[in-house]
Amino acid sequence: MIRLENINKIYGSNDVETCALKNINLNVDPGEFISIMGPSGCGKSTLLNLLGMLDNPTSGDYFFDKQCISQLPERKIANVRKKNISFIFQNYNLIDELSVLENIELPLLYQKISPRQRKIRITEVLEQMNIAHRANHMPQQLSGGQQQRVAVARALSTKPRVILADEPTGNLDSKNGDNVMELLKSLNDRGTTILMVTHSQYHAEYANRIINLFDGKIITQDANAIVKHYV
Repeated sequence: MIRLENINKIYGSNDVETCALKNINLNVDPGEFISIMGPSGCGKSTLLNLLGMLDNPTSGDYFFDKQCISQLPERKIANVRKKNISFIFQNYNLIDELSVLENIELPLLYQKISPRQRKIRITEVLEQMNIAHRANHMPQQLSGGQQQRVAVARALSTKPRVILADEPTGNLDSKNGDNVMELLKSLNDRGTTILMVTHSQYHAEYANRIINLFDGKIITQDANAIVKHYV
C-alpha cells in the first residue's frame, strides 16, 4: 500500500540545515498496525506528516497504491489524502465552537457527502464509540477520554483506509489510554491500516511491527512484536 524509497527531509538553508529524516526506506502492507518509537526530536512526527501527505520530502519517492505521490501536484495529493487517510492527534484537535456531532460531521462536509449519508455515518460512529449520548455536548463538557473518542469517531467517519495517530494516548490516564488502544486494535482487526507514534513501549506492543527511529534514521524494525495484551 505504502512504500518510501530513500526519503530525506532537510529543514533550513544552505548555511544552517537540519536533516530530520535520513534515507528512510519503508513498506507498509494493507491491514498492518505499526508503532513508531524513538526519543524526542528523532523524526517521528516528521515521518508521520510525510506519510499523511501533509509535507513533502526533500528527496526520495513516496508511493501510495503504486502511484508516486512525490510527483503529483498538490491538488491531486490532497484528493488522495482525503479519500484514504485520517488523523488522530494527542491534543484531540476538536473545534470548541462545534458540538460533538458537528465536529464529526466536518470532514464529511469537505468530502461533499450527502446529508443523508452524513447522518448515517455519524450515527454509526457515535454508536461505535459509545458517545451517542454526548452528540449535542460541546468538547469542553467532555472528559479527556471522551474527547479522544470523538477524535477517533471523526477519523472513522470518512471510512479511511489508513489512520495516522500521533501520541493518541499522550494526554490520557492509563485507563482511558488503554481504552483508546483497544479501539485502535479493534479497528485494525477490521482491516484499517494504522501507523501510530508513541513513547509508550506498553502501547507500542499493541502493534504487529515496531519501528525505532534515532537521529532521523530507522535503526530497527521489529516484525515480531509481542502483542502481549491479546495472548
